[in-house]
Amino acid sequence: MTGIWGIVNVTPDSFSDGGRYLDVDRAVAHGLRLRDDGATVLDIGGESTRPGAERVGPDVEQQRVLPVIERLVAAGAPVSIDTFNASTAIAAVRAGARIVNDVSGGLADPDMLAAVAGSGADYAIGHWRGFSDDMYAHAEYRRTAREVAGELQERVGRAAASGIAPSRLIVDPGIGFAKAGSQNWDVLRGLDEIVNLGPRVLIGTSRKRFLAETLRRAQDTNGADADAEISEERRDLATAVTSALAVRMGVWAVRVHDVAATRDALAIAHAWEG
Repeated sequence: MTGIWGIVNVTPDSFSDGGRYLDVDRAVAHGLRLRDDGATVLDIGGESTRPGAERVGPDVEQQRVLPVIERLVAAGAPVSIDTFNASTAIAAVRAGARIVNDVSGGLADPDMLAAVAGSGADYAIGHWRGFSDDMYAHAEYRRTAREVAGELQERVGRAAASGIAPSRLIVDPGIGFAKAGSQNWDVLRGLDEIVNLGPRVLIGTSRKRFLAETLRRAQDTNGADADAEISEERRDLATAVTSALAVRMGVWAVRVHDVAATRDALAIAHAWEG
């Protein structure tokens, strides 16, 4: 069965739920709800990666995430840490995290690969071309999926050379990171390029801008108000659809805000696949 990573943003400024779970008790309660809804991993992040987000120091990041990780692990939940920073990755693994989810794929912090290699944790390598304040300046591709796969292959090689066993690696094509709307669809259509790299594949489309843009165009085509706000619920439905379609492409796990909706969509997709 395809895994479901439940997102727990312990930040004041994430694009979808910033501030909602900044309090430790609320973040832990939310994580446990996601686990009960069917999350196989809880992905805890203390720094927003939304477009234009300001960086925070590792000390602030760790103050936010470590108490949440410790309590979720104590409750028996499998946890990953969503971070660019090697020091946060090490602290989170010591607190019980099993996976380091680095959307930069080791590019943001030169100490990350060595830190993960020595930690024993699994490592999710994201496709990334720069921090959120200027990432769209790097969104130039001729064949998006093929170029993303090539860059991920290079980062997988660097991770392996640093001592991270291939069995510990996960790749994520970085939907929304340094990719304009149509380029995200190019990557999703070409997921076989990513799957064929060999490591497990993680996909994160949840509530992202390109889904809202697509739904807005559909509204305009159908004569509705193209500028009307696309609700969280509609983004979650679109996310569940992309997650179900990803099952057919051999994706190992999906990273989402609404675990229950995705759980149901994946159940139908797996039944269809037999």
